[in-house]
Amino acid sequence: MIEPQEPQPRFPSSDASWNDLRCTVVRHRAAVGSVGRRGALSLFAGAASAGFLLLSGRSVRSAMQPDAAANLVLATGSEIVATINAVDLPAAQRRGTLGVILRRSVDIPGVGQFVLGRQWGLSAAAEQQEFLRLFEELIIHTLSMRFSSYAGLRFSLGRSQQLSEDEVLINTAVEYDGSMRFTLDWRVSEVAGVPRVVDVIAEGTSMRLALRSEYAAVLSRNGNRMSALLDAMRRQVATLAARG
Repeated sequence: MIEPQEPQPRFPSSDASWNDLRCTVVRHRAAVGSVGRRGALSLFAGAASAGFLLLSGRSVRSAMQPDAAANLVLATGSEIVATINAVDLPAAQRRGTLGVILRRSVDIPGVGQFVLGRQWGLSAAAEQQEFLRLFEELIIHTLSMRFSSYAGLRFSLGRSQQLSEDEVLINTAVEYDGSMRFTLDWRVSEVAGVPRVVDVIAEGTSMRLALRSEYAAVLSRNGNRMSALLDAMRRQVATLAARG
């Protein structure tokens, strides 16, 4: 019997280089990078065409206006910064608040379906539901923990770029610890009539593409058995919960 392997969408330590993410995804590149890239890696290192078509709300997306996308990113970024910089806020309460912000702003079900790719259509309805439940827990917990690790966070809005009729890319810059800086781009679409973040791109690397590669690798190592992936995700949720 093949022992299920633990999935990899987790955050390395902050001293890893940005290219460690690429090494994790493609399994063969050496790690080199700048200070800014190290900060970006610690934020997003781990958390297909069929999967893209199955994105939550994809069929009901309409034209995305740049101003609406920019307003969403500005509001989300400002709330995250205010929460992180509230030093008197207990850690558990800070993570809880960040979770509320992320659930409201990010199309987590859509990202989860994209990450699973073609396996989504091959999975039973109960497996799909359990995967989305676990995926949300992992994304919220890991992003909340990582955001909370930054001190003196600052966030600035850059330009907007219309990628397609229904997608807008918003450029931002993130600074922390007084001098560390990296770029963070937010891909925004209108999902069921509401603007939602569908991807975050740190120093040029897409979070959802990196996570999709990670999950595909886990499935490949385990005979494409969805049960093995779900078991590994449950273990990771339990590990994160134990860390508080």
